[in-house]
Amino acid sequence: MSFLPDPDEHHDFSIEQLGPRKVDTPYRAFHYVSDDERTLHNTTVRPIVETEPRGEAERALGFELAGPRERIYFDAAKTRCGIVTCGGLCPGLNDVIRALVLQLYYYYGVRLIYGFRYGFEGLVPRFGHEVVMLGPDSVSHIHQRGGSILASSRGPQDPEEVVDALERLNLQVLFCIGGDGTFRGALALHREIRKRNLKISIIGVPKTIDNDIPFTARTFGFDTACAVASQAISGAHAEATGAYNGVGLLKLMGRHAGFIAAHAALASRDANFVLVPEIDFELGGANGFLPHLFRRVRARRHAVVVVAEGAGQALFEEDPQGAQVTDASGNVRFKDIGVLLRERISQYLGLMKVPFTLKYIDPSYLIRSAPATASDSLFAGILGQMAAHAAMTGKTAMFVGYWNERFTHVPIAAAVSCTKRLDPTGNFWQSVVECTGQPRTLVNNGEELDDVEEALLVDSHVLA
Repeated sequence: MSFLPDPDEHHDFSIEQLGPRKVDTPYRAFHYVSDDERTLHNTTVRPIVETEPRGEAERALGFELAGPRERIYFDAAKTRCGIVTCGGLCPGLNDVIRALVLQLYYYYGVRLIYGFRYGFEGLVPRFGHEVVMLGPDSVSHIHQRGGSILASSRGPQDPEEVVDALERLNLQVLFCIGGDGTFRGALALHREIRKRNLKISIIGVPKTIDNDIPFTARTFGFDTACAVASQAISGAHAEATGAYNGVGLLKLMGRHAGFIAAHAALASRDANFVLVPEIDFELGGANGFLPHLFRRVRARRHAVVVVAEGAGQALFEEDPQGAQVTDASGNVRFKDIGVLLRERISQYLGLMKVPFTLKYIDPSYLIRSAPATASDSLFAGILGQMAAHAAMTGKTAMFVGYWNERFTHVPIAAAVSCTKRLDPTGNFWQSVVECTGQPRTLVNNGEELDDVEEALLVDSHVLA
């Protein structure tokens, strides 16, 4: 695996069921999946062998397979479903919405499907957002454009108010399409539902460009993000090579994980430095980033630098008051590493008396709003279909994942317990280092600064 958390850790992957399944499904499948069908979490041989003394249950620790069941929990004729999209925009949102609606409508016979606008706000009456009725006609062409027809918002809402709305509408299923923040909100809703002893299913569909949701190898939107980002890297390379001592600096998304930056760099093969949140780096010193960049520019007359938005946060001064600014979802607002690097690169090359041209590119919003690639559209569509199967079966507090090339059921509680990140000691990151030619580390080990670097650190203090 190219990512953390440690696959040797033990997690509870059991899926909650609202009750016994007594309804014959109207869905005609080539194959019905049993709850006993699972795929292993850790597929390497040694950990499986080592767990054998612990018993069969732990040895077979893994994920329940997604897919249609022969008997279901909800009677489609009496079932009302809701769909909500939360957090930032992402390629593939409309594909998931369309797949959910068509699967529920045509293959299960569900006729009442509500779309709630602007995230969880759409379920709170005081915001006054309209509720949209969704059907085949209203979603027939939405997969051809980016964004979300339901729009989105950030920020938690009171679970009691949201569940009150679910009760008033007599909803049996709520599909929550979003990332880790959305899943935390969905889990809070599930707990409130359980406290009231209601039979309402909460099903998640994992959406994050950053691909940082654990226990799924992939999230929709990531493939599109990498495709657009790799084109941006190629553009930065064209700008860099189009000028004497040209530097192309590209900031990509990735708050806690550098998957986009790393994958796009490998796809384009034009990046010379990739800076990610998982790996610390220093600016000055004999082995710092700036001296290595200077040597690269002097030797090859150009350089392309790719940085993830969450990288290098330790380079900023701490707030003297200790306060952290957060967004509506409670995420810490990161300082702008792209702007910092633009300033420090310019200062450093200037002190080195090097004539240069620097082009700074931030394509973040272009990436988020792009229509899905064919690969992402296919993936998002199947996620939607599998989510519909899980909901009608009466599964709850789970999301549809993808593991060992199989679609799976994963507890939402497991997804919010940790964060998936690049493994800085793995083969994948080694491929990035070898592709870019950057040093294995950009951290100093007590090396002294040269005169120019000393002047730089004195004259241009890093500001928060």
